[in-house]
Amino acid sequence: MPRTPALFIGHGSPMNTLESNGYTQGWAAFGEHLPRPKAILAISAHWYFGATAVTAMARPRTIHDFYGFPQELFDVEYPAPGDPDLAGEIQELVKPQWMGLDQDQWGLDHGTWSVLKHMYPDADVPVVQLSLNATQPAQYHFDLGRALAPLREKGVMVLGSGNVVHNLRRVQWDKPDDGTDWGRRFDDAVAQQLASAPGDILKVTEHPDYAMAVPTPDHFLPLLYMAGIAAEEGSGIEQLLQGHSLGSISMTSYGIGAHVELAKDPHCAAQLPRGVPPEQSNI
Repeated sequence: MPRTPALFIGHGSPMNTLESNGYTQGWAAFGEHLPRPKAILAISAHWYFGATAVTAMARPRTIHDFYGFPQELFDVEYPAPGDPDLAGEIQELVKPQWMGLDQDQWGLDHGTWSVLKHMYPDADVPVVQLSLNATQPAQYHFDLGRALAPLREKGVMVLGSGNVVHNLRRVQWDKPDDGTDWGRRFDDAVAQQLASAPGDILKVTEHPDYAMAVPTPDHFLPLLYMAGIAAEEGSGIEQLLQGHSLGSISMTSYGIGAHVELAKDPHCAAQLPRGVPPEQSNI
């Protein structure tokens, strides 16, 4: 069986769930043109707490983990089935690292469903979600990504969802589809590192713009799982979407084993579209 592609999606504002723009059209193209996975392991910036856990319920709930948005967004449901057996397999796969099985606490947060609503709108692909352990350093997340690499050989899509640049204190409302100089510099540095040596991705933490681009680690950490997979396999990482929103948010997305599939269709919207994202703030 060919390895199932892995993705990192720059998800931006929850309002992308309801919008049609270059980014969301790209996400839809991923679902349309990439091989259909048997299941998805989502790693969202928004399940960031003090333990490593994976959802293990048969019917994960849709979590509306934001405030101040239109009721239409709170009305969104994404009733994808869970996969308790897969959750158990992942728990075994990462040993000796400890991982808990979440039977009833979490579900699918907007970092996951805002993207999957476009990729698989029928919610008919089983989804489990992995937490980001807030007590662990960046190296831990990279190493855990390496441990998860064999999932690609079993038809599981590993889907990281966050933002390479994510600084909400520096949002600029007059830049709905543009970035800052420091944001673009750091985004470009990450792209160069992933293209040349993803196993050394932690070198970007020494970049002079890192502290501004990544004031908190939650949105950056999902990218480390992608880098870990690539390092474990000796695979390349390719940029699939590129752009910025509200000055201080990068919408850049990456793939492993994805570009060749997408390139088969010259009309695929995922070929570096530079669409206009919504002007609403993310959380």
